[in-house]
Amino acid sequence: VQLVESGGGLVQPGGSLRLSCAASGFNLRDHFIGWFRQAPGKEREGVSCISSGDKNPDYAASAKGRFTISRDNANNTVYLQMNSLKPEDTAVYYCAAHPILFGRCVLSRAYKFWGQGTQVTVSS
Repeated sequence: VQLVESGGGLVQPGGSLRLSCAASGFNLRDHFIGWFRQAPGKEREGVSCISSGDKNPDYAASAKGRFTISRDNANNTVYLQMNSLKPEDTAVYYCAAHPILFGRCVLSRAYKFWGQGTQVTVSS
């Protein structure tokens, strides 16, 4: 079972990035998928998540209106499209998976599977 994030990099403020989370060893479509981030000296925080049924994707207030989570079940991949990036979005971004969650998935600490993270730096 493995999750691999990609797509991070250096981008100017106002720019966009699309992060990918590719799974091997299990089907992402059967799991809740979350995107989290951790900036230096700060706690990890949930950014966005999507249920196994793709209902009601959830976003942290800081991401709402700028980030979009989506699935590509054929490629067993989940994406996080990030637009209008700000310097405060700079962090290591992780994807995580869990079979079933209750409550707001973006706030859950129960995720079982985690990727290694991809660095996103927003700077001019």
